[in-house]
Amino acid sequence: MVMVGQAVTDAADRDKGKYSLIRDIEDLQSGLYDKPLPCFGCGVGWFSFLFGFLCPLMWYYGTFLYFGNHYRKDPRERAGLAASAIAALACSVIMLTIVVMQLF
Repeated sequence: MVMVGQAVTDAADRDKGKYSLIRDIEDLQSGLYDKPLPCFGCGVGWFSFLFGFLCPLMWYYGTFLYFGNHYRKDPRERAGLAASAIAALACSVIMLTIVVMQLF
């Protein structure tokens, strides 16, 4: 509750350029980006990129999610999924080069 004396000092402070907090400090609402990302906090995209060095199929999984617009759920995922797509492309080019070299 605001007391009358408090309101007068708040009005005087407002004239001096000071601002008062309208909402309660205890009433914090968690936003969309306050929640940690899945997969140990680094997100599905970066997890699939890093785990792809052990199992390259994870790069293709990240590429599938990237082209399936999975990042619309959380835009923080976009960079990791794009990195997985680039790694999948590089892996495909290297594998194709190896296969062509073996045939000729």
